[in-house]
Amino acid sequence: MSLATHLFLPASSSIPCLVKTRVLFSSAMALKVHGTVGSPATFRALAALHEKDLDFEFIPVNLSAKEHKSPQFLAHKNPFGQVPVFEHGDLKLFESRAITKYVAEAFADKGTSLIHKDPKKSAIQTVWTEVEAQKFDPTVAKLGWEIVLKPKFGMTTDEAVVAEFEKKLEPLLDVYEKRLTESKYLGGDSFTLADLHHLPTLQGIMGTKVKSQFDARPHVSAWASDILSRPAWVKVASMLTK
Repeated sequence: MSLATHLFLPASSSIPCLVKTRVLFSSAMALKVHGTVGSPATFRALAALHEKDLDFEFIPVNLSAKEHKSPQFLAHKNPFGQVPVFEHGDLKLFESRAITKYVAEAFADKGTSLIHKDPKKSAIQTVWTEVEAQKFDPTVAKLGWEIVLKPKFGMTTDEAVVAEFEKKLEPLLDVYEKRLTESKYLGGDSFTLADLHHLPTLQGIMGTKVKSQFDARPHVSAWASDILSRPAWVKVASMLTK
């Protein structure tokens, strides 16, 4: 199965957990992530941890066994029954973008600086994290569902929906192209959470025909190639082949 097929894994998916045992990324395990390999939200959180060169423990959650809907998980991990869940001592967080923000701020002196300290630069970064969450992710995830996951589940792709969302993506990528003529990354001249948050869905959609829309815009294409080749992301994506 292709990399793109594993991505776009919704929290309620019946795809079995692809990692059956815990994965230890060091010998000191103060940080824990409960999640599922292939889940965009899980991978978003893991990307931030790897960018920060942090030690953590990955604890797989078997979605096909409904572990995320168990009374214990709902009571002690996430009341909404979704992954990932992040633990740092007595702190428990869910929602991947909240996790990445915490990691970036709590470990600001580690690894890659994922946030800006300057208020104006920080505000611009926040604008683009919102654009990703409110505009890019819903559009691309819908295309991924229709093009990638529906066939996997034995369902028929709705070509009318694909055409509708491809059309929605075009002006959105035009805005991205303009922005990326002004700076190397969305949040400025350095890689930040504004870029990192795009990685899971971007990886998935680049394995489909929709890639042509990105390729048609040179600055968007260069940006996508750049961030998808970052060592931290390559490490996360490699979990799919283990």
